[in-house]
Amino acid sequence: MFKKLLAAIKKEALILLRDRVGLAILFLMPMILIFVMTLIQDSAFKTLNEKGIPVLFVDDDKDSLGVDIERGLRKSELCSFHDSINGKPATADIVKQAVADGKFLVGIVVPKGATKAIKKNVAWLVQQTLSVDSVSEKSKHLKFDSVEIAIYIDPITKKSFINSVTSSLHEFISNIKTKIMFRSFSSELDALIPDKKPTPDNVFGQTQIIKYKEEYASKSIGEIVPNAVQHNVPAWTIFAMFFIVLPLAGSMVKEKNEGSIFRLHTMPSSFLILINGKIIVYVFVCLIQFVLMLSVGLVFLPMLGLPTLIMGQSLAGIIIITIATSFAATGYGVMVGTIATTEQQGAIVGSLSILLLSAIGGVWVPTYVMPEVMRNISVVSPLNWSLEGFYDLFLRNGTVSTIIPQAIKLIVFFFITMAVASFVNRMKRKI
Repeated sequence: MFKKLLAAIKKEALILLRDRVGLAILFLMPMILIFVMTLIQDSAFKTLNEKGIPVLFVDDDKDSLGVDIERGLRKSELCSFHDSINGKPATADIVKQAVADGKFLVGIVVPKGATKAIKKNVAWLVQQTLSVDSVSEKSKHLKFDSVEIAIYIDPITKKSFINSVTSSLHEFISNIKTKIMFRSFSSELDALIPDKKPTPDNVFGQTQIIKYKEEYASKSIGEIVPNAVQHNVPAWTIFAMFFIVLPLAGSMVKEKNEGSIFRLHTMPSSFLILINGKIIVYVFVCLIQFVLMLSVGLVFLPMLGLPTLIMGQSLAGIIIITIATSFAATGYGVMVGTIATTEQQGAIVGSLSILLLSAIGGVWVPTYVMPEVMRNISVVSPLNWSLEGFYDLFLRNGTVSTIIPQAIKLIVFFFITMAVASFVNRMKRKI
């Protein structure tokens, strides 16, 4: 029995090695897909993470408001800050033209006298609040003045970008306005209470009672911020593994058409032994694919300036989910090859089904950015089970126990596909 299994393995290996074009497609196509899709989706994931918006800034105010806005934009990961073009300081006209030409997504111009206008506004509010005779005569004659900060936006800019920039600006302005109001009230109170000690200017910065700590609480996104590399490397590796349905199904249909399968059936060997040869060879092919895909994420993509793939802390978990995925992909290929009656049928059914399963499984678009309806549908795809397993390891620092449920699903799927293939084979042999 062992010799028969070795003979089946040798036969499948020779058939596969003779098809050099097929081997090139199996190994090179997914590597190219990872390169292309990662480069394409890198900006999309930056959008998801709200980072890197190119902003051109002009400060004509030269006072508290302009200085604080510039300081905030420089420190913020939200944007890529610029205040000059080709080494020349930007002006309001230059900003508008640069954004119109598509050189920057957003342009911000703080007008001259903006801080003075805010101080007037605050003084006016103080006057209305402390409407007593002792309020300084200077404050009583102030009028409300408006501040208009120009924000130029490229028409292609997504609404989320615009909301992020404007909300940040509102935060800066509100902060400055509150500081000025605090100081103005302190000045008026000092006038009302002569013996009161003057309030230090730095008190406001020390009175931040509420602080904020941002962290991910959703199970959809883990401890590591998702990026194009963390998604595309495991996603397209899984896609490549399941795409072996084409050569595997094609090989099985070809054996039927040439009559070699009938000669094999006349030998004193079971269907299981003959199929095991194919399974072992193609599982080994899947493992090679996985190693090549990892090399892309760990070595080649960083050469293009993209993030390095973070593999988490559980090597054993990676090995388990990879082997389970390899068996699930191979089992699916055997099932399609057994059911198909022509090579064209196997190719069409295999490719279309994998494309559909990969689309709903989160390979093309991550499930955590899908609508809830699609997230619920995605759980039926074996590619999603595998991808969630890799997410647990790569994004959530999962362990072996974390991915066991996904691995069990994949192994059960393998046994189901093999049972279907065995049943269909028996029915065809009876006919």
